[in-house]
Amino acid sequence: MKKLVKKACLSLTFLSLIPMAALAATKGSNSSAAFDWTPIMEAIIQVESEGNARAVSGNSVGAMQITPILVKECNEILKKRKSGKRFSMDDRYSVEKSKEMFLLIQSQHNKTNNVERAIRSWNGGPRYSVKATNNYFKKVMRLLK
Repeated sequence: MKKLVKKACLSLTFLSLIPMAALAATKGSNSSAAFDWTPIMEAIIQVESEGNARAVSGNSVGAMQITPILVKECNEILKKRKSGKRFSMDDRYSVEKSKEMFLLIQSQHNKTNNVERAIRSWNGGPRYSVKATNNYFKKVMRLLK
């Protein structure tokens, strides 16, 4: 009986530590500001426009090929966060502002800083298809290696 009680106590102690360990593992990594997205953004810029800040393809423009819908989404996020900042359509031609928009989208929709999700959603939107974004994902990943 003593062995059973000992095992039960040990199991309970272990189980009580799991939430704290999970919190410690995610603390600090839950923000895109703490994660270095620079290599991913640079690879995306090369795939999207080969670094051309004036690139235009349909309604996608700039180095990161940002659409009006993404600008609107960024402004909605800023509004919800009670920020006075807003992006304009012309900001899509600024590499720096494009990167800010990328980071804002990641902070809102990719809180775990999942690189694959970031790349695929940049190409296919938040409800991307793995199959439809496969070639794009491979191109970006090739540049990261």
